[in-house]
Amino acid sequence: MSYFRYLSLLFLLLYNFNLYSQKKTLQAKSTTEDITIDGKLNEEIWKSAAVASNFVMFEPDNGKPINESKKTEVKVLYDNDAIYISALLYDDEPNKIKKEITNRDVFGVSDHFSVYINGFNDGQQDFRFFVSAAGVQMDCLATEDFEDFTWDAIWDSEVLLTEFGWVVEMKIPYAALRFSKSQKQTWGLNFMREIKRDVQKYTWNHIDTKIGAVIPQAGILEGIENIKTPTRLFLIPYTSAYYQQSDIGSDTTLKAGLDIKYGINDSFTLDAILVPDFGQTKFDNAILNLLPFEQKFEENRPFFTEGTDLFNKGGLFYSRRIGGEPSSEPETATNEEITNYPSTVNLLNAVKISGRTENGLGIGFLNAVTEKTKATIFNSDTNESRKEVIEPLTNYNMIVLDQRFNQNSSVSFINANTTRNGNFRDANATALVFDLNTKENTYNLYGDFKFSHVNTIKDYNGYKTALNFEKTNGRYRYLLSGKYISENYDINDLGIIFYTNYHGALANGSYRILNPTKVFNTLKVEQELNLEIQNTTGKVQEGWYKTVLKGTSLGNDYFELGIIINPLKTFDFYEPREYGRYVYVPKRVASYFGFELNRNNALTLDMTFNFTKFDEDKRLTHGFYASPKYRFNDKLSLAYALEYTKMKNDRGWVDFDNLGTVFTERNREILQNDLTGKYSLNNKMTINLTARYYWSYSKNHDFLTLQNNGYLTPNTTYNLNKDRNFNSWNFDLSYSWWFAPGSELSILYRNYGLERASTVEKDLSRNLKNIFNSDLTNVLSISVRYFIDYNSVKNKF
Repeated sequence: MSYFRYLSLLFLLLYNFNLYSQKKTLQAKSTTEDITIDGKLNEEIWKSAAVASNFVMFEPDNGKPINESKKTEVKVLYDNDAIYISALLYDDEPNKIKKEITNRDVFGVSDHFSVYINGFNDGQQDFRFFVSAAGVQMDCLATEDFEDFTWDAIWDSEVLLTEFGWVVEMKIPYAALRFSKSQKQTWGLNFMREIKRDVQKYTWNHIDTKIGAVIPQAGILEGIENIKTPTRLFLIPYTSAYYQQSDIGSDTTLKAGLDIKYGINDSFTLDAILVPDFGQTKFDNAILNLLPFEQKFEENRPFFTEGTDLFNKGGLFYSRRIGGEPSSEPETATNEEITNYPSTVNLLNAVKISGRTENGLGIGFLNAVTEKTKATIFNSDTNESRKEVIEPLTNYNMIVLDQRFNQNSSVSFINANTTRNGNFRDANATALVFDLNTKENTYNLYGDFKFSHVNTIKDYNGYKTALNFEKTNGRYRYLLSGKYISENYDINDLGIIFYTNYHGALANGSYRILNPTKVFNTLKVEQELNLEIQNTTGKVQEGWYKTVLKGTSLGNDYFELGIIINPLKTFDFYEPREYGRYVYVPKRVASYFGFELNRNNALTLDMTFNFTKFDEDKRLTHGFYASPKYRFNDKLSLAYALEYTKMKNDRGWVDFDNLGTVFTERNREILQNDLTGKYSLNNKMTINLTARYYWSYSKNHDFLTLQNNGYLTPNTTYNLNKDRNFNSWNFDLSYSWWFAPGSELSILYRNYGLERASTVEKDLSRNLKNIFNSDLTNVLSISVRYFIDYNSVKNKF
């Protein structure tokens, strides 16, 4: 290649880099005119506002300019209360615009317009606001790792379908944002448009997919000056009524309470919950859990899901600890039995403060108090009952300091503390977490050091540390990772952890296409090696090689294939349920294949098949997942999901006897059925159906004794019945009406039941009959939450 051609190539590379790395700038225009959010853009001020246009494709064909027939023009106004956004979204085939009506925060099969706002322009976190062509709102807090759609802001929007496409008009109050105190504001800003039928997304400021970080590639919003924001004080009173009927009778309960949101300043917000009511939260998916660990449940309570991104840093926070199971069991004599053991602890109140200074320091504080809880114990000799405390008055506390810098890096300090009244267990955990990126967002170094202290009968300390180095740009990417966890590292009082006392290393490499080819829209191939060694014995705890291939076809059908090979003898240090013991786990090969048809189709299908073969006689696991969904029209849809797993000659712990630790060889089956349905009367009113039936059994056929070397030998003397048969049924039918911004009326009918037995019933119809003939619990509840903005009512008082 000639010297001239080298120079030409270098020029083109630099030109393209500068073209895509330049940040677009949009000037917001001040207004004193009242803006009516109706999608009509009748106000005169809109005509003189600056225009953001020339959108560029984000995916699948990254960097391709938007077609003139789909041009998009966006304008921004502001006053002392809010910013206002208008968008003209042209479409030469307006009759093909997708507009399924969904619940709030559910995207569905719709075209979308969204605005991404970073009030500190620090490249770290966006406040994202979406609206569909059907007028449905979605919003989230977004970092590079996660979009938190449990966060809900109060804002206004309206859409209008036209001859040339559709129009969006939005009002986003400053109360929904966080920004500095500067007289002249400079915000990170981007707009995104999704054309659903073509499965294409376009952004105003180009986002280069060769670079792993998205948020730092936003444009700039300028022009907001000298704003005097109103007091941010919001009151959300609620009242609810419950009628419950079960085998023990019926009961009526009335509740009332108040949530408070107060803006301490433009950057910090206080959230408080007084007299909490979580009666209408989603039910937990109970399972037959034969593992040595507790079942981890999702958090469904809004207070602990909304805006908790700061508290999730460092992995010390598992919010289900607050108001979860009691932490102790009462001591009983031989003539006593526990007749009442509460499964949960009542939450008395909770408060959180979070925000970020203009220098990039994020501060989070969370405090919650749960009440004293007692169990009832019956004495068979005296026929008297007594009560014993199983969870005292308990205070949960978290403090987070998160310093951001260089628009893409951060260092965080986290402390989690649990203090129980009296002579009960207390705990404290502290973490230092860092996430460092190069200026070009091409390489990432991140890691942590964590320390735990538990104050109980015998105090103990533990620690965990990890270091990771990752290449985050280009077609070829890789990750190198190492970690060490000490034996006594314990964060389970306010966090959750299962595996400790090991060290490990991981290497991951991947290749991806960045633009569509003649065969694929997207494609990624990933290779991974992982090795974990138990600290005390030096034995291998886990070791695998994994290959994953996933992508989308030109028809936007998704597929994924994975193969995981465990070529080493490994040992499980938890299944024996006895400290210092371990059990051999044979070599194995697992694979899975899944696909999902284009979601734009009225009828879609999601299927996954999995298979695991162990290097042990006739021991294998296989299963499948199938979920068809049919969208009858833009208002009505139904989805069914069937998940089935069969484990042949599975091995696990069952008991202790005079010979030691008893294991069993067993056959297991797991069947789960889910039915969900949605009918939208309009974009503010929906009827939702959620039903789940779960059945699982464990049938033991041989017992074994665990030897000191981790291997199992036959046990011919153990003969207790340890079979299990488990049925669980949940049915929710709800009506939701968002009758005003932030205000909701909801009606819920709930029907549920659970059956445990030691006799295995393999006939599905009989299991269904048993669960429906059992004493099902019926609950009918009505709840009203009303959002009150202090600024709208202060003059009335």
